[in-house]
Amino acid sequence: MKIDGGCHCGAITYEAEVDPEKTAICHCTDCQRLTGTAFRVTVPAPESNYKIISGTPKVYIKTGSSGAKRAQGFWGDCGSHLYATSVGDEPKVYGIRVGTSRQREQLVPRKQVWHRSALHWLPEFEGKTTIEEQ
Repeated sequence: MKIDGGCHCGAITYEAEVDPEKTAICHCTDCQRLTGTAFRVTVPAPESNYKIISGTPKVYIKTGSSGAKRAQGFWGDCGSHLYATSVGDEPKVYGIRVGTSRQREQLVPRKQVWHRSALHWLPEFEGKTTIEEQ
């Protein structure tokens, strides 16, 4: 499925080819803190299928408790989080933030990851595959 989108103010735009069946809810504490809310919804796109059309995101490198590094792409002026990806020379997969896509209504989450960190007051998302970690 082809998607396109961008940051809140429109300075950064992108297009990508994604498999909507791979859309997921992430409950990890990093996603909670980075979004300022209870979870984040992401759809992956291989590097070859993700293209920034305009603008240049700022990148923040987060080192997880495992030592793995993740590049968090965002636009510094309006604060929109656009993606996360690995750091290094290996082929990248971009975790596109579904809320930045114009097709977000069609990107229905199929699974939940890091469910062990889900906030207790959230309703259960029934019918979704649940993975306690990732």
